[in-house]
Amino acid sequence: MAGLNDNLNGIICVNKPPEFTSFDVIAKMRGIMRVKRLGHAGTLDPMATGVLPVFVGRATKACDILPDRDKVYRAGFKLGLVSDTQDIYGTVSEGKSAADITAEQVKDALGGFVGDIMQVPPMYSAVMINGQRLYDLARQGVVVEREPRPVTVFSLELLEYDEGTCSGSLEISCSKGTYIRTLINDVGDTLGCGGVMTSLVRTKACGFSLEDCVTLEDLQKLANYGVSAEKYLRPIDDVFGYLHAVKLNPHQERLYKNGVRLDINKMKAAFDGRKDDKYRVYGADGEFIGLAGVNYESGEFFVDKNF
Repeated sequence: MAGLNDNLNGIICVNKPPEFTSFDVIAKMRGIMRVKRLGHAGTLDPMATGVLPVFVGRATKACDILPDRDKVYRAGFKLGLVSDTQDIYGTVSEGKSAADITAEQVKDALGGFVGDIMQVPPMYSAVMINGQRLYDLARQGVVVEREPRPVTVFSLELLEYDEGTCSGSLEISCSKGTYIRTLINDVGDTLGCGGVMTSLVRTKACGFSLEDCVTLEDLQKLANYGVSAEKYLRPIDDVFGYLHAVKLNPHQERLYKNGVRLDINKMKAAFDGRKDDKYRVYGADGEFIGLAGVNYESGEFFVDKNF
């Protein structure tokens, strides 16, 4: 790729547009930003929109060590329908009538899906079974047994429900790996009428919200005027803000960057009495270096991942 910009490092939160896969977003941004090293956190289905953190340059090193932070979604649904993909983009057919179902009944059903639950991955998903993606098998008309997987739904709120159209919207806070369309499908089964997802917006991921996002259109406009997207870059350490920060003095920094394990007995003040397993590490000038681990038995402070 000619004219690469290798000086950009950080995180750009993109509001993913509909009909784009997460990989489509990465491909588009490579062209816009002229950056080769890009990665993303938290795949979104093509129909979904919302928060997609994109990691640029050295920040891509964080993609495989991101904390399992909660995700928040706003999802539309309609009762009385069933779908092979569990959303309106699949082959949809009539379920049982949902005309008599009230908002209170929907709320009662939702209550059974809060907390630690088991969820069967949908056939139209990227889950691998025997070396094959489930969606590849599903497109061939093959249905295979899937083992239920544990997920956690922290909160599940009915935002609105129209008893006339049997449709409404939900706000869901959940753990990584939760399928929202499966959740809606299962709620529909509980109500005895079926249910499909009609829309999905991820409003929060990796500690970022929609307010933190920029659109691909805005990024393209900057590129068209020859303006760098640097103003939208967030520091790499933003995603590790939950960790306590340790600042090294010049001598410690030099040793640490060379892979030398530091003696925690000589840096007790930096820990502020903490006994955490992992810390954010900054150099004497305040620049973020990376993440460190601690072995309290041996008294060693060591490199976990440097950026």
